[in-house]
Amino acid sequence: MSELHLKDALDTLKSTGVRITPQRHAILEYLIDSMNHPTADDIYKSLEGKFPNMSVATVYNNLRVFREAGLVKELTYGDAASRFDFVTNDHYHMICQCCGKIVDFHYPGLDEVEHFASHVTGFKVNLHRLEVYGTCPDCNKTEEQHAN
Repeated sequence: MSELHLKDALDTLKSTGVRITPQRHAILEYLIDSMNHPTADDIYKSLEGKFPNMSVATVYNNLRVFREAGLVKELTYGDAASRFDFVTNDHYHMICQCCGKIVDFHYPGLDEVEHFASHVTGFKVNLHRLEVYGTCPDCNKTEEQHAN
């Protein structure tokens, strides 16, 4: 599946006149394969061995290009570093308040929220974003071990 996502993403970039450099290709591939919503620093640290001349600025610049092309969403949570999510389909995020882990989930019933909100308020809805906060299973386990 990720090969198809990568090909489609590269085609999107090419169609907007963006040159596909080896670093750009690697960053995009990393985002598609990554399920942990990495920060720019995470991406940089994962790829610096393969691209010793690449800087964190290069990663940020490419993430901006991907965001502007509609391929990536920037997730901001308070003062923490932005995380990046490759756009595949509409989904929501469960966020651990202890370790910061973000897990995707899909709930089709929420698609009706936009229609209802528009109907009730008269707004033209552009998008919605849902975040659910809690404690992940790993942190729960650690908390239980410390409590005993």
